Amino acid sequence: MSESETPEVPAEAPEGPRLAYHFTPGKGPAVVFLPGYASDMTGTKAVALEQWAKRAGRAYLRFDYAGCGASEGAFEDQTIVNWRDDALHLIDNLTEGPVVLVGSSMGGWVMLMAAKARPDLIAGLVGIAAAPDFTDWGFSTEQKMTLLQHGRIEVPSAYSDQPTVTTRIFWASGEANRMMIGPIGFDGPVRLIQGQLDKDVPWQRATQLSTLFHSAEVQTWLVKDGDHRLSRDKDIALIIRGVEDVISCLQPSS
Repeated sequence: MSESETPEVPAEAPEGPRLAYHFTPGKGPAVVFLPGYASDMTGTKAVALEQWAKRAGRAYLRFDYAGCGASEGAFEDQTIVNWRDDALHLIDNLTEGPVVLVGSSMGGWVMLMAAKARPDLIAGLVGIAAAPDFTDWGFSTEQKMTLLQHGRIEVPSAYSDQPTVTTRIFWASGEANRMMIGPIGFDGPVRLIQGQLDKDVPWQRATQLSTLFHSAEVQTWLVKDGDHRLSRDKDIALIIRGVEDVISCLQPSS
């Protein structure tokens, strides 16, 4: 399978927005990067991991959720379930064998949902400032009431000149698919990388999340001076180390 930069899904895709992706063929387990909310596959971490994968001869997939980046669809029509299904569709059609998911911020939530949906395929997880259930803890009571009454809110973004929009349908889908309300039945290796200066995801949530996995092979790596983006050179090096660590657990003799 050759590397693809075509903004579409395979021909056998079900009806729905065409998804933009870059797939780098290589040895398994394949590594799949899951972007954060209102983010895309051109971010520093996604591209840096692709460069690492090419050097290592590792299969790697990065993509844009529907309504984001170069993918088709309207952003305000999407839900967390839609984006989980985007990830699963591309994983099912582009990768072979076990997969390691790397979830950044909201991508960490999608990561957990995808692992639950594909327990025999998803073999390892790396969370980067993972933000599961942020519809529950990431909004004030006033914001939640505005969402319910008016269907959307706009919040100034620290990462863009444009405000971040959240819709009632996205918020409702998040509330219906929370992952940190009980044990998480995942048995593979997990690495959670979290900055302690993160203003978006309290670092204590990473330690709380780590306790919920059934797996004993779970480590939480705290970066004392790390922010939410974790995109500095030393942060990227730590993320790559986390991915390599998970792969080594899956292939101890390699």
